[in-house]
Amino acid sequence: MLDVDVAAAKLGELIEPLRGTERVRVDAALGRVPLQNIVAPLSLPPFDASAMDGYAVRATELASEGRKRLKVTGQSLAGHPAREAAGAGTAIRIFTGAPMPEGADSVVLQEDVTAKAAAIEFDESVRVGQHVRPSGNDIAKGDTICRAGHRLTPYDLAWLAACGISTVRVRRRVRVVLLSTGDELAEPGMPLGEAQIYDSNRFAMTRLLEGRGSDIIDLGCVPDDPDQIRAALEEAADIGDIIVTSGGVSVGDADHVRDLVAELGSIDFWRIALKPGKPLAVGDIGGTPFFGLPGNPVSTIVTCLLFVAPAIDLLAGATPSPPLTIPATLAEEVPHAPGRREYMRGIARHEDGTLKVAINGNQGSNRLATFSGANCLVIIPADARNLPAGETVAVLPLGNDGHPLRR
Repeated sequence: MLDVDVAAAKLGELIEPLRGTERVRVDAALGRVPLQNIVAPLSLPPFDASAMDGYAVRATELASEGRKRLKVTGQSLAGHPAREAAGAGTAIRIFTGAPMPEGADSVVLQEDVTAKAAAIEFDESVRVGQHVRPSGNDIAKGDTICRAGHRLTPYDLAWLAACGISTVRVRRRVRVVLLSTGDELAEPGMPLGEAQIYDSNRFAMTRLLEGRGSDIIDLGCVPDDPDQIRAALEEAADIGDIIVTSGGVSVGDADHVRDLVAELGSIDFWRIALKPGKPLAVGDIGGTPFFGLPGNPVSTIVTCLLFVAPAIDLLAGATPSPPLTIPATLAEEVPHAPGRREYMRGIARHEDGTLKVAINGNQGSNRLATFSGANCLVIIPADARNLPAGETVAVLPLGNDGHPLRR
């Protein structure tokens, strides 16, 4: 069996980024990967601005000690700058985000002054630059906002919009072809036949992968018939950038997928020292990457998270980023037999200042219940034996999108 880290590293050798690009609107760029660095076309803020509500003054004209009285000669609001300049003996009423008036270099907080008619009085000393956001405080013109290869987040898009950028050039969307195999599978909503179960794997993979700048092409459930599977694989290779199947890659009499991929293309590696997910098969058909995931639902999800999602990132031109791991203390004893690295579904929470993690029920690879309420994957090393309560383990926190957080 191939080591998990060795198998993950091989993805970078097998997969090249897609060459096609397109320009998209910023409001449609979530999850997309820029082809080049994106630089700021202007500074933010584009002018010196007040960080607080108060009065803009010229600190260099004020005494450091004693009571000060200034005449209020105008006001500056966000979107409506003052026309008057601040000078000796004067102040301009100003609000948060408003441009600093000409001549002003500081802001006195409104709660620190006593307003009397058209004048203010205060005792505090004033420091040059206090409560002022200088131009470029957020980003300077020409600085990099997002680097090539960075998958765009909602926060990135907000920053691009704040800089007035309306479109970005990104790698084209990855066409992901999904199919499940198995005579036992039925589509949700249809009556179950004898000895059948509903297919959840395509549903899980679609939801996990569609937010990664991908177009999902669903070829449905294919029976355990070699001719039908062969035809589906050939179609997938013709229309997709990556093929992802579930089921049919183990060693059962009805497991035809791996042999057919080897016939149509090649298998680069098969069987990983991983639990759940040992039968994972990776190869290609006519140059199109192929990932054959095990059919048990939890095995499908874990291998999708650990291998398929990073492969799609590589196709999209995203810079590889390892998962974030954090130490946690086991809340209970965890049985484990050496031989394979195990990714258990867990619930981590802070207790008495310590991050503790509990295993979320029986960890059978058929049990989707283990993901219900889980917020992390607990990594049990391949060489570990039973781990006692109180042992420190590494956990992969899961984000709201179901994927491990990455560094």
